[in-house]
Amino acid sequence: MKLGFVSAILPDLSFEDVLDVAAGIGYGTVEVMCWPKGKAERRYAGVTHIDVAGFTADDARRVNELVEKTGVTISALGYYPNPLTPDLAEAKVYGDHIKNVILAAELLGLTVVNTFVGRDWTKSLDENWPRFLEVWRPIIQFAEDHGIKVGIENCPMLFSRDEWPGGKNLARTPAIWRRMFEDIPSKNFGLNYDPSHMIWQRMDYLAPIQEFKERIFHVHAKDARIDLERLNQVGILAYPNEYHTPKLPGMGGRRLGQIFLYPDRHRVPGSGVRRGGGSCI
Repeated sequence: MKLGFVSAILPDLSFEDVLDVAAGIGYGTVEVMCWPKGKAERRYAGVTHIDVAGFTADDARRVNELVEKTGVTISALGYYPNPLTPDLAEAKVYGDHIKNVILAAELLGLTVVNTFVGRDWTKSLDENWPRFLEVWRPIIQFAEDHGIKVGIENCPMLFSRDEWPGGKNLARTPAIWRRMFEDIPSKNFGLNYDPSHMIWQRMDYLAPIQEFKERIFHVHAKDARIDLERLNQVGILAYPNEYHTPKLPGMGGRRLGQIFLYPDRHRVPGSGVRRGGGSCI
């Protein structure tokens, strides 16, 4: 297991400079953002450290030369759009680019691409489901054909008014993950597990590690601090940012070290939560 960070936190630096910063600080890996080139739509989105459009074997060679030079590996390629947005033309752009990211990961010799499932936030879970299957079955088959695992982050994307009331990512709870993996049982379909999103939803962030241990391909080691006084005033149905604040691991009042120490009731066999390296933002 390696500790790293998501390259989106350094949006103004080149890919080479990101690796240099990581090496200088002492991190061993970086999750590299691969949005289409253009203007960022939100914080941490729209960042392009590897442009996967038309990505070639020569491009992969140059990237891997920088990786070898700095000694900082790439834990995964990341791209987090909403492939189930109600605008079908927009959704197609997102789905096509996810496939480009998968192809780039294959050329780079990587194993994991991280993203969101997406959601039409105006519809219920069940109303979203047929389209989820229509969009994601072929994407996961494409990833499987190219030897790439797809890790879905469990962030509900429910932090702003344009994301209300349903959020823009279906894959937010264990109950939904079970349904996802039952309907798309590919071993290349899994999670980019982020315990912080379980914490602010008032859920057990350790128990899912045991049940989904074979599906956890990557980890975002964030924490979250709950303002209980504020929560008591606005309630769990308020905008999440009204009562919680994202924090670095251990700064949110939760014992996130248990994720890596594996107490007996949550023990995960093997050397780590994921097959590769972790990312921390």
